[in-house]
Amino acid sequence: MTRAVLKFGGTSVASPTALESVARIVASHKGDRVVVVSATAGTTDALHLAAREAEQGRAAEAERVMQDISKAHANLAADLLGVNGGETMEMITELTQRTVGLLHSVAVLRECTARTLDAIVTYGEHVSAPLIAALLKARGVKAEYVSAEGLIITDDAFGHANPLMDETKRRVQATLLPRLKDGVVPVVTGYAASTAEGVTTTLGRGGSDYSAAVLAAALNADELQIFTDVSGVMSADPRIVNGAKPLAKMSYAEAAELAYFGAKVIHPRTVLPAIEARIPVRILNTFAPADAGTTITADPVFDGSVVKATTSLGGLGLITVQGAGMSGVPGFAARVFDTTAAEKVSVLMISQSSSENSICLVVPAGSTERLKPALERMFSAELRRHDVERVDVDTPVAIVAAVGEGMRGTPGVAARVFGALGRAKVNVMAIAQGSSELNISLVVSEPDREKAVRAIHEEFHRS
Repeated sequence: MTRAVLKFGGTSVASPTALESVARIVASHKGDRVVVVSATAGTTDALHLAAREAEQGRAAEAERVMQDISKAHANLAADLLGVNGGETMEMITELTQRTVGLLHSVAVLRECTARTLDAIVTYGEHVSAPLIAALLKARGVKAEYVSAEGLIITDDAFGHANPLMDETKRRVQATLLPRLKDGVVPVVTGYAASTAEGVTTTLGRGGSDYSAAVLAAALNADELQIFTDVSGVMSADPRIVNGAKPLAKMSYAEAAELAYFGAKVIHPRTVLPAIEARIPVRILNTFAPADAGTTITADPVFDGSVVKATTSLGGLGLITVQGAGMSGVPGFAARVFDTTAAEKVSVLMISQSSSENSICLVVPAGSTERLKPALERMFSAELRRHDVERVDVDTPVAIVAAVGEGMRGTPGVAARVFGALGRAKVNVMAIAQGSSELNISLVVSEPDREKAVRAIHEEFHRS
């Protein structure tokens, strides 16, 4: 019998219509299944707001936010369960009172530690998982709520805890396998976990996917299914490219590249435990469950395509450090990156000429105002001597990336990319390509971003 972990994201559990779809999907699934659920859409953000209000001493405002969250969940329970929802209503009330008590303590102390914040923000999953378990039971599925605390065991890095896989696997198998053997569908809280001593931790934002991947690996599942509000990964953003197509299969390396450059279906780190265990990950649509979705595997997927997908990331700035005196000087690049690190600026792309006369960095546009003067201070002596001629900033710019396993070893890919951009009259400001040949990244001006994406996509996805 096959075994799958089914994870449902925030938009999949945010309304009665969505939750009824979840119930149908789970009921129709054949074989053993474990369900992992996120908080309802917007709940975690609201809980962070409540914590901030409490930390400022505004206990009444924090409580008001909590009562709004509680009322929204009570309404969901009433719509879905009717007169049979009494136990769920009591659970919501008790959990709300406990969380309000925590917020009042924060307000008195005017301090919210990372440990306390984890205890507050996991309210969303602790209320959605029992609600969904009750709904499944009401719809004829033998389901049971299981908290991931005591199940997924982590270190004490509160806010972004790391699973301890050996202990987690032992506990997961001891807790969930007997239930699966009895035909029970465990409904497990995503995002939340705990230390071995039972102290609540969280796996970071997007952690429900991570929870599901950890459980899939611990259970040696045959498949991890992540249900969201889109039918898998597309060959381009359909808001930019009318002819964007769903991708049936892709490798983990391709998915990681696309996620880095703006594709928001999954964060690659969150599904890595499943990929390392060689468990395929399927991205599916809660609202269109018949759609094939996208399957992500550990191994390269060669399907005849060259550039499988084209994506982009905007709102960036291009910083260029240029000067003939840079050539052949050891440690020059290190000083550039020491400066970006000191300023806590994330570098999204790097390009350097072989003459070493210039080095280009792409960073968030908002970082350029402090990074440029920091670099000028770092190279003040070189600027005076004209070894460094200037530090320039171009903003706003965008990165456009062409991604595909089929690019590796295929002659003429770059020529086709740049030919398409030339015909579209798009100027390329900087270029980067790794030795893996999986990705060609280009910097263009922000106004040319969508035109560049369309030009590359059309070149490689002609009907």
